[in-house]
Amino acid sequence: MASLDAVSIGILLGALLVLAGIMSSLVAMRFGAPLLLVFLIVGMLAGEDSLGGVKFDDVRTTYVVGSIALALILFDGGLRTRFATFRSVLAPAVTLATVGVLFTAALTAPVAKYLLGMSWTEALLVGAVVASTDAAAVFFLIHARGLRLRPRVGATLEVESGSNDPFAVLLTIILVEFLTVGDRSWQHVLAVLAEQAVLGTVIGVLGGRAIVVVLNRLALAQGLHAPFVATSALVIFGLASALHASGFLAVYLAGLVVGNRPTRAHNTVVVFLDAVTWLAQIVMFVLLGLLVWPGRLIESILPALAVAAALMFIARPAAVFLCLAPFRFTWREKAFISWVGLRGAVGIFLASIPLLVGLPNAHLYFDIAFVTVLSSLLIQGWTIAPAARRLHIALPRHDPLPRRVELDLPGQLEQEIVGYPVAANSPYLKRGLLPSWARPTLVVRDQKILSPLESQPVRAGDYVYVLAPPEKAQALDRFFVYMPPPAAPDPRLLGDFFVSGDVTLGALADIYGLSIAPQDAEMTLADHFADEIKRRPKQGDVVPLGPIALVAHRVANGRLASVGLRLAQDEEPATLAAKLKKAARDLWSHLG
Repeated sequence: MASLDAVSIGILLGALLVLAGIMSSLVAMRFGAPLLLVFLIVGMLAGEDSLGGVKFDDVRTTYVVGSIALALILFDGGLRTRFATFRSVLAPAVTLATVGVLFTAALTAPVAKYLLGMSWTEALLVGAVVASTDAAAVFFLIHARGLRLRPRVGATLEVESGSNDPFAVLLTIILVEFLTVGDRSWQHVLAVLAEQAVLGTVIGVLGGRAIVVVLNRLALAQGLHAPFVATSALVIFGLASALHASGFLAVYLAGLVVGNRPTRAHNTVVVFLDAVTWLAQIVMFVLLGLLVWPGRLIESILPALAVAAALMFIARPAAVFLCLAPFRFTWREKAFISWVGLRGAVGIFLASIPLLVGLPNAHLYFDIAFVTVLSSLLIQGWTIAPAARRLHIALPRHDPLPRRVELDLPGQLEQEIVGYPVAANSPYLKRGLLPSWARPTLVVRDQKILSPLESQPVRAGDYVYVLAPPEKAQALDRFFVYMPPPAAPDPRLLGDFFVSGDVTLGALADIYGLSIAPQDAEMTLADHFADEIKRRPKQGDVVPLGPIALVAHRVANGRLASVGLRLAQDEEPATLAAKLKKAARDLWSHLG
C-alpha cells in the first residue's frame, strides 16, 4: 500500500505543478512576462534545492519527455506553415538555420573557452547547445504579443526557428561523439549531416503523405482523427531517429505536408495539437526547471552571463547580418531578426545530452544553457514588441484579430464554413467586400438564422458564415477587423497588402470582387496609376479603385514597382484645408 500511496502522491504533485504553471500564466499575461519563463521558474522553485523540496534528477525521463514535446511542437509548427510562405523565404531561412547556427556556435565558443578553460571542442559544444532559436518561444511570443510583423520577416523567423533545431541537434550529437569517441574527420561529419538530412526529408515527406491518405480514405471514428495525427507524428519521429535520420526534420516536414493538403477534420486536429503542444511545453519546462540547482548556478553565473551576452549582442547579430547579406533585407529587418533569436527549451534540452551520456563537467553545459535561456526570455522576450515598433517592423494593429470559427463539412474537402462577428467599421460592413472565392451562406442576428438575402443589409454585431477553401480561410481575417485609415499613408507599413505593379486590374478584380471595365482588364496597376495621377508617381500617392484604395509603395525609375492595398474606408477630412484638398482631388478625377 505504501508504494501505491507513493504513486498517488507523485501524480498529485505532478498535476499540481502543471496546474501551477497554467494558473501562473494569468499573472504572466497581465504583466507581459514570457509564459515559458514562468514555467521554468515554477519548476526551479519546486526543486530539491529550492522552496518545494521535490527531489528529481531523472535526466533520461526529461530527455524522453523533451523529445516528445519538441517533436509535437515542430509538427504543429509545420502544420500551421503555408507552402507559399515556406517557399517565399526558403533560401534565407535555411541559410540561417544551417550556416547561421554554425556561425553562432563558432562565435560563441571563444567566450566559453577563455572564461571556463575549456578545450575548443567543449567550447564549440557550448556554442552548439545555445545556437538554435526555439520554435516554441518564437511562435508563442510573437503571437502572444499580438504582433503583426512584415510578412517576409515573420515568415523568415518562423521557418528558421522551425527548421534550425534539427541542425543544432545534429551538431550537438556530433560534438558529443567527438568528446566521447575521439576525433572524426570532417568528411565523416559532412557525410553524417548529409545522410541524416536526406533520410529525414524522405521519411518526413512520405510520412506526411501517408497521414493524409489515411485521414481521407479510412473512416476513422469522429474523435480519433486528432489523436491519430499526433501519434503518427511521433511514429515518424521515432522511425527517423531509429534509422539514424533527423527525426526533428522529418516531423517538421511531415507537419508541413499535412497542413498543406486538404484533409478531414483539419480544424479538430489543429485545436487538439494546440492543446497537446501547450501541455507538452508546460511539462517539459517544469521538468527542466526541476533539474536546476540554484546553489550550483551561482558558481558559474558570471561565465554563463558572459556567454549569454556574447550570444545575444555579438554572435547572433553577426551571424544574421552575414547570412542575410545576399538577400534583400533592410538593416532594420536584419536587426529585428537578430534580436528575436529567442532561446527556449531546445537549448536546455540539448544540454541534457551531455548529462545523459555522462560527459565530464556535464552539469556546466546544463547550467550555462539554463542561464542563457533565462536571460534570453527575460531580456529579448520582454522587449520584442518595443523593438518591432522602434524598428518599424510591426504593422499597425488597432484591434485584435477577429474571432474566427471554422467548421468542417463532411463528405468533401474543398470547402469549409468560416464564421465571423461583424465589427463596426470593418471592410465587409462598410463595403460588402469579400474575395471572389468566399461565398456568404447564412447570417445569425438576434439568435435568428437568416439567409444572405434576408439579412440585407448586414449590421454590426451580426455573425456571418462564409463558404471558403480551408487553406484560404485565414486570409478572410482582414475583411472582418476594425481598420481605421491612418492620418497619412505610411508605405513602409503596407507589407500585408502589397502586390507587384505588373499585376493586372483583371487579376485584382478576381481576388477582391471589383467591377472593372472589360477593356481595362489587361492594364497593369502601374499603368493605371500613371493614367490616374497624370505625373510620375511617388511613395504615398493614393488612387481609389472601386471599394479599395491603391497606395504607391515602391517606385523604381519613375514607374510604380509595388502597390499597397488599403481596405478601410476613408474617414471624412477633419480640417477645412483637408476638405478643400479632397474636393479639388475629386474634381480633378472627374475632369480627367
